[in-house]
Amino acid sequence: MNLKDLHHFSQRLRNTDRMPALFIGHGSPMNGIEKNLFSDSWKTLGERIQVPSAILCISAHWLTRGTFITAMDHPRTIHDFGGFPDELYQVQYPAPGNPELAKEISEMIKYTNAGLDHEWGLDHGTWSVIRKMYPDARIPVLQLSIDYFQPGDFHYRLAKDLAALRNKGVLIVGSGNMVHNLRMAAFDQINNLGYAFDWAKEMNEVFKDKILNKDHAPLIKYENLSDAAKLAIPTPDHYWPLLYILGLQQPEDETAIFNDELLAGSLSMTSVIFN
Repeated sequence: MNLKDLHHFSQRLRNTDRMPALFIGHGSPMNGIEKNLFSDSWKTLGERIQVPSAILCISAHWLTRGTFITAMDHPRTIHDFGGFPDELYQVQYPAPGNPELAKEISEMIKYTNAGLDHEWGLDHGTWSVIRKMYPDARIPVLQLSIDYFQPGDFHYRLAKDLAALRNKGVLIVGSGNMVHNLRMAAFDQINNLGYAFDWAKEMNEVFKDKILNKDHAPLIKYENLSDAAKLAIPTPDHYWPLLYILGLQQPEDETAIFNDELLAGSLSMTSVIFN
């Protein structure tokens, strides 16, 4: 789905009591300050989705032992990257937090213990996307950490405890990348949109097919899919946010794929909305 198609899809988003659930391929932190195909699509989503009461983001960049939720009134903007222009380090996204909602979410989660965090804030997996969707920074934003020491089915199952939030006006966003192998990336081809290694193309198609067919089990056990899957996901940090969004899918949800683009040989920006 290209930007024009996303406009058409977003115009027919159902105005229901249930908020959509989003998986966003966030890519480079520079997308947070640049105007491009990807940031334009995030802007479109922010304009078309009904305004949420709060946003809960599961970012690939907050990995912990245990599960935690940001619970401060004013989460800080975290610049968790290196080697980028000074302009990127000057970005502040002063969205409020919501300690009361954080406590409510921690109590909703029954599958594991979820602690309240007062130290983290909003990392670039969150603010680079959300500031394009909601530039006025008025909507409370919380983050849910990813327990790096748990398997895929843990994250998928935990997400089901969050499903009721969609009926309370909370927009849940998973931010990562389905195909994410930085070690093999051809950064000299980063501006050559669509440049991809064969295994990256293969897995991008496999992921889309299984998502569209609601075939979640192989996606949870992605390492058993093929050798190509092991190249696409050498470490699961950027993949696990997808499992949270899959865990939130309801039988009546419509599914759309957007930003279906491959970059630098080994990165995908492919994104999903359930509505």
